[in-house]
Amino acid sequence: MVMKKYLCLLIIVLFSCNNNNNNNNENKIAIVIHGGAGIILKENISKSKEDSIINKLDEAISRGWELLKEGKSSELAVIETIKILEDSPLFNAGKGSVFNSDGKVENDASIMRGNDLNAGASSGTSNVKNPITLAADVMNHSEHVFLSGKGAENFAKERNLDIVDNEYFHTEFRYNQLLNEREEGKYGTVGCVAIDLDGNIVAGTSTGGMTNKKWGRIGDSPIIGAGTYANNNTCGISSTGSGEYFIRTVAAYQVSSLLENHDYDLTKAMAKVIHQKIGNIGGDGGMIGIDKNSNVVMDFNTSGMYRAFVTKNGQKQILLYEK
Repeated sequence: MVMKKYLCLLIIVLFSCNNNNNNNNENKIAIVIHGGAGIILKENISKSKEDSIINKLDEAISRGWELLKEGKSSELAVIETIKILEDSPLFNAGKGSVFNSDGKVENDASIMRGNDLNAGASSGTSNVKNPITLAADVMNHSEHVFLSGKGAENFAKERNLDIVDNEYFHTEFRYNQLLNEREEGKYGTVGCVAIDLDGNIVAGTSTGGMTNKKWGRIGDSPIIGAGTYANNNTCGISSTGSGEYFIRTVAAYQVSSLLENHDYDLTKAMAKVIHQKIGNIGGDGGMIGIDKNSNVVMDFNTSGMYRAFVTKNGQKQILLYEK
């Protein structure tokens, strides 16, 4: 009888420890997304469009969070989350991409893994339905980091990725933007950073680039260290904004470097890069990030940034306008 009592007690203790471990592991996971930064003012957005944006951000962040809770990798969570944003005409990536000066859509994307610093990127593709999947396949199924143009498209076909006609990306809203912005370029991006149960950080970014872009222009989104960066020892970052300035400041990597070499926390490091390094030379935009301790940070020097997150404590929030 005494032995049975001790055996039952032992089972209860072991079960309790296992539950505590599961809870501790769940406290590691976090995810954050953005849908671009810029002149985003509540008075300029209709209630119906605002609701549509909020609902799509909610759908995307919820999908990524559920995958992380199921124990799936941060890489899968980032890819699947960004695909939802790419499939929506609401954001400048995939289906919602802007037109270049030739009236054509060209997409860029990148992804980076923090555990081994492996990365993949593509630029100037016009027929790959989900550019983030191409970036991931460059990372996982080639010896390269960055493919562009026809070569990237040929690689996508070899990998049996979804291929579409360029007309798939054409929307009336983006075409009207092109007609109205022949004299002035605009930009936008989508991005995601996640940390999984194993503490692995992955960051990804996807974009149609700048409206009315010329001469094969490439911004920061597909450039590792500028638009995207991840390192398990520091943080993961996805950028959005005036890409030339993010390239010139190596913005995403610089945030990581401040954590690694100057004892900054993520909030202070991101603020320094956005408001000083980029802001002081005339650039604008924003960043999202997660550090190795699963802390989520979002910062921008514009009037708004579409963004959403779920913290390690399970708190979800969706935001569009100024802080």
